[in-house]
Amino acid sequence: MIPVERSPAPAVSVILPVFNAEKTVQRAIESVLTQTFHDFELLLADDGSMDSTNIILEETAAKDHRVRVITLAHTGVAGAFNAGVKAANGKYVARMDADDEMLPQRLEKQFDFLEARPATGVVSCLVEYGGDRATQEGYSAHVDWINSIITHEQIMLNRFVESPLCNPSVMFRKELFEKHGGCREGNFPEDYELWLRWLEAGVRMEKIRETLFRWNDLPGRLIRNDERYSADNFFRIKEEYLSRFISKMIGGRKLFIWGAGKLSGKRSSFLAERFSSCGYIDIDPKKAGGKKNGLPVIYHENIGAPGTIFVASFVTNRGKREEVKQFLEKRNFREGVDFILAG
Repeated sequence: MIPVERSPAPAVSVILPVFNAEKTVQRAIESVLTQTFHDFELLLADDGSMDSTNIILEETAAKDHRVRVITLAHTGVAGAFNAGVKAANGKYVARMDADDEMLPQRLEKQFDFLEARPATGVVSCLVEYGGDRATQEGYSAHVDWINSIITHEQIMLNRFVESPLCNPSVMFRKELFEKHGGCREGNFPEDYELWLRWLEAGVRMEKIRETLFRWNDLPGRLIRNDERYSADNFFRIKEEYLSRFISKMIGGRKLFIWGAGKLSGKRSSFLAERFSSCGYIDIDPKKAGGKKNGLPVIYHENIGAPGTIFVASFVTNRGKREEVKQFLEKRNFREGVDFILAG
């Protein structure tokens, strides 16, 4: 590796939090250092690794002046990320994970995108699924879904379904971190909470329609092994944001929750508690006229006009979710105005 002089104020700061990643971090680092874009610094935030990770990081920093190591006590990825951003000198911050890979033009394309669009605060890209689609069908389908959410408008409309961004693929303006805060620590997915908070604050987010990142789905991946990233915690973290959105949009309309099943009823129960005028929608006509959590259940064919109700759909199956959307749109319900997908 040829030593490269580091600019005191690089255009981009790449933040790579790392914990016990001796088997993968070198490959991730190499994918950063071999970018077509060169005006960057790489901050390796070692979150108290107990294997040989820190040795790898220090050896890398000794060979390339663009690299700095931040050695931390183990607190978690949120704290490591925040420490990295606070130490960053760049105008833009690019996120990276220790088990993934940047494709060669990622930094160049994202830097150019933000430079040309001053109104955009966060940019991501399409991502390549780096795993076994046969054995990890659910996660690969999630990647395909993320790749279908491109524009800011699509991101806004789908933000309550799942996290619409691949976290390690994003680049953002550092001023947003200073204005709206960084990752919060707690028993929840810190990246999803960050995007919900920034979107609520009016930050514009977009994606480049090119594959610039490889998202590797390895057995030890944090999202697979940490309780913070469980499905229940994903639903829990969006409760406050979804409630505030519905409060803003509903006006004098009655709220109806689409999905009267056991799981959707459990995950939407917070809305039933917060909105006094509320009910459920079900596709089973036999359930019409009954009660769910003490609230009325109506048959979906009898939902009425969009001006009288607002619908929050908690249908989680991707195919069924799209059917709900199509049904409502045929009834002249406008997504984001008369209904929102939340499951």
